[in-house]
Amino acid sequence: MSVLEGERRERRRVLHAGSAQWATPVDGGLMLDDGRSVGLEQVQHLAPSRPSKIICVHTNYGSRIYEIAGEGAPPKVPTFFQKPVSALNHHGGELILPAGSKFLNYEGELAAIIGRSMRNVTPDEVWQGLAGFSVANDVSLHDLRDADMGGLLRAKGVDGFCPVGPGIVWGQDVRTAILRSYLNGALVQECAIEEMIFGIDYLIADLARYITLEPGDIILTGTPANSRPMADGDVVEVEVTGIGRLRNTVRAVPAPRALIGDQPRDNAGIRRVALGNDERLAAHLNRVELQLRSS
Repeated sequence: MSVLEGERRERRRVLHAGSAQWATPVDGGLMLDDGRSVGLEQVQHLAPSRPSKIICVHTNYGSRIYEIAGEGAPPKVPTFFQKPVSALNHHGGELILPAGSKFLNYEGELAAIIGRSMRNVTPDEVWQGLAGFSVANDVSLHDLRDADMGGLLRAKGVDGFCPVGPGIVWGQDVRTAILRSYLNGALVQECAIEEMIFGIDYLIADLARYITLEPGDIILTGTPANSRPMADGDVVEVEVTGIGRLRNTVRAVPAPRALIGDQPRDNAGIRRVALGNDERLAAHLNRVELQLRSS
């Protein structure tokens, strides 16, 4: 059966009393697979899969392309990058903001989770190979965007920069869903999933032409316009209707101790991506810079 069909079901992977377990949401709480009913406050959520790889598409919404580059044709084919598995995070987890950096952006996204090994499949076959869908935040530290020759390893690969959750959902036609992101309760991103340039089936079939996708692997499908920076203490939430709502909190941390390598930068190119040419964010930057000076 296709992952889009049937009755909606959701599973969550949680830590309870020191033990990692799978659970099913029931009446505002969770039913653990060992038969116990627990409240959400009694568990720590874990990411709903254990991937061998996390693959992300660069830009997949026309609104995001327009705000960064202005007028221009959409890409003819998708391009991809990887986040390290160590970037995986979960619902309720913290997002670190290292001292000396100020362009820590949220990027609300839909995550597709592979359910069976896929290689050399057609787009029509993708739906039978998925385990389900989740909500993700492709967090980016754009201060490091110029490092790694555009490869984005450090800008997007920092530990914890890929929160996914709260659970994994199937039996839901996610193609009709709406993606929304909230910063401290205010709506900051909103877009229909159907506005993707390349659909989920296209992205995965494209990747699987040459790369074997294994069960648990996570594919991030792009963010729409209005990805913007966050500050210490901010609460960011990403919602995909019918799938769930992911919540994380930003925490300031000290800068790395080793004063080597590419350092955080602030230039026109970085600001164009981090701010979307939105100079109204000057107040936000002033707030972040005040935090930097007081840390």
